[in-house]
Amino acid sequence: MTDVSIIGAGVTKFGNRQDVSYRELMAESVAEVLRTIDTEILPNNFDGLFVAAGQPELLNDQANVANLAAQVVGATPSLISRVEMACSSGSVAFRQGWMAIKSGLADMVLVMGIEKMTQNMKAASKGLCIVPDVEYESIHGITAYSGFALIANQHMKEHGTTKEQMSMVAVKNHHNGAKNPKAHFYEMGEITLEKAMNSRMVSEPLNLFDCSPISDGASAVILTKSEIARKFTDQPIKILGTAQGIEPSMGISNMSSITEWKALKQAANSAYRMAELSPSDIQVAETHDCFSIAEIIEYEDLGFTAKGMGGKFIEDGESHLDGSLPINTSGGLKAKGHPIGATGLAQITEIVSQLRGQSGKRQVNDVEIGLTQNLSGFATHHVVNIFGK
Repeated sequence: MTDVSIIGAGVTKFGNRQDVSYRELMAESVAEVLRTIDTEILPNNFDGLFVAAGQPELLNDQANVANLAAQVVGATPSLISRVEMACSSGSVAFRQGWMAIKSGLADMVLVMGIEKMTQNMKAASKGLCIVPDVEYESIHGITAYSGFALIANQHMKEHGTTKEQMSMVAVKNHHNGAKNPKAHFYEMGEITLEKAMNSRMVSEPLNLFDCSPISDGASAVILTKSEIARKFTDQPIKILGTAQGIEPSMGISNMSSITEWKALKQAANSAYRMAELSPSDIQVAETHDCFSIAEIIEYEDLGFTAKGMGGKFIEDGESHLDGSLPINTSGGLKAKGHPIGATGLAQITEIVSQLRGQSGKRQVNDVEIGLTQNLSGFATHHVVNIFGK
């Protein structure tokens, strides 16, 4: 089976995008990805199109969005589908594009992720509440906020993680987001630890700055066979490893542990094996910091530090831009934003930018290997991807 490479990756400005319609946001992401490719690509070059969109029916009164994307692009691909896997939709769509080329069913694939959440905030709030198990959990009042608050409280109890350490994640990611013009909170700039810790309580112990925002945005990636990738760019990025892991439970109430994410460990270990690499080989990573406690647990279950040491990892500055392993250089979901369908592909776009040395003020020196991790629900599903120059 052929190897697969990324030849282009682009992302729109994230935030409250009332300046564009749903289809215009799609078109913007395509324009962004085409700017990152050296050779002209025409619509008929795409024989695969995969569109990640979490809840357009609820948020935008729009269904059949893969067909809409084909119209926007002007393509008639033989492989086309819409992908929905809640917050990890983008990464699942990416894997489907990878599989299409890997299997020989396609030579070039466009993968797009999009969500426009701010035009109907009531619907967006409802959308986040129906991602968990509605019958067993949501109708009893659990939300994303209270669910991750339970996780945070338990991690604090088991490992001594502190509220201050969680706030340090927010401070670090806003520091990075202030260097990323595409980030939702770019204009806000940096925040202090005091501001993060004293912000409004959302669900004890999570404050406002522990939580990622509701955002609009889109991202797109173009994949092709590695053997022809240099026809289109001097800097193709190779997909070294990719894997998914899922819990047998959809909800938080049936997880064997809410502070040790077995599905993440499963996905990470499979991706490391495929890439023939270990956690110590990763030089930059984008992880799913929907809440600050999530990033701390991800440090641990991706193998970057020992179990229970995630709080110390951030406290010691290891995940900062100048640390041993910079994480969420884009600003992460926390500062870059979290338009559900676009998030996984936006993470990949940031790693491509880092590997190409194109991340400006947030560029990490001498990067050869990068990783993305994207989750959905109460951390019951994970996708881990590993990339190399």
